[in-house]
Amino acid sequence: MKTTAENKRRIADGDYTTEQKRWTAVAQRDANADGKFYYSVKTTGIYCRPSCAARRPQRENVQFHESCEAAERAGFRACKRCQPNAEPLNELHIVAIARACRTIKTAEVEPDLGTLAKAAGLSRFHFHRLFKKAVGLTPKAYAKAHRGDRVRSELSRRKSVTEAIYNAGFNSNSRFYEESISLLGMNPRAFQNGGSGLDILFAVGECSLGSILVASSRQGVCAILLGDDPDALVKDLQDRFPQARLIGGDENFERLVARVVGFVEAPRLGLNLPLDVRGTAFQRRVWNALQKISPGSTATYSEIARRIGQPKSIRAVAGACAANAIAVAIPCHRVLRSDGNLSGYRWGVERKRALLKRERESQDESRSGKIENRGFS
Repeated sequence: MKTTAENKRRIADGDYTTEQKRWTAVAQRDANADGKFYYSVKTTGIYCRPSCAARRPQRENVQFHESCEAAERAGFRACKRCQPNAEPLNELHIVAIARACRTIKTAEVEPDLGTLAKAAGLSRFHFHRLFKKAVGLTPKAYAKAHRGDRVRSELSRRKSVTEAIYNAGFNSNSRFYEESISLLGMNPRAFQNGGSGLDILFAVGECSLGSILVASSRQGVCAILLGDDPDALVKDLQDRFPQARLIGGDENFERLVARVVGFVEAPRLGLNLPLDVRGTAFQRRVWNALQKISPGSTATYSEIARRIGQPKSIRAVAGACAANAIAVAIPCHRVLRSDGNLSGYRWGVERKRALLKRERESQDESRSGKIENRGFS
């Protein structure tokens, strides 16, 4: 006899009735447990959803609570990462936002915020907040990313730049050229010609993970590549920008490479670089979500899919991680399989393991330093 949906729901509800089952849900970051209970961590003073992507706490430091109110009465504050006390998206809102995404993607002219909010039956402010929470981008940023996809596609298919601009949904040349650098990273003719006329500075250095190549356009860092063979890294860069002019970096650029190497060796130093990110709208949403995973923490492919509002796109998320050409700055190494397996990494699983280990150790050192400092205050 088949199990009904109601029975399945009851079974799921019953999975979190004991502390052991609740701890198992926390250890596995089980999103099905969200809303069923909350957990707090004594050493940090915060409480979270079971699916929170923050670093897993020690069991002896964890308490469980039936509600956010109960956790707050016990003296804990809400986690800023998983926002356990934030308003959840109900199914009607999810449907409305999915419809807004389709409207943006298919519209000849970009719809304004008021039009989208009215169609969703929400205020402008409420719609904007819910859209960003579900999609990971504001409506304007989402529309811009899709215009970038469309114009890249049109430029690849058509000889006339003007024709490509209008077919991509821009109603004037001037409006497009105002945005062309941020959309394409170069002017449209250079894009059509494989980066012809584009200058890219690059340099190859060495770190404990092997060779590292850092490349930058005027917009920002466009590639950080890892490998064993410096020549292979340069060839990879040439293949990405076949018509660009590759220029060996000067002394100032070498300092940028040193910053990247420093971050690889000691993640606690941080890495905040201007990036020239090139990819589809979907890839950008994934990469944006990756940048929100803090050092020392990890997330699964399925968690990232949920965070960008496309829970069934797990394989596509994995593909976007594999397509990332800016190692460490866009930290695809922090994404794991649901079973905790490291799975693939375009620069080698051993490098992924080493990066994660260093980030955990760096976080532990930072915490130890804070504890020592508090002792002398």
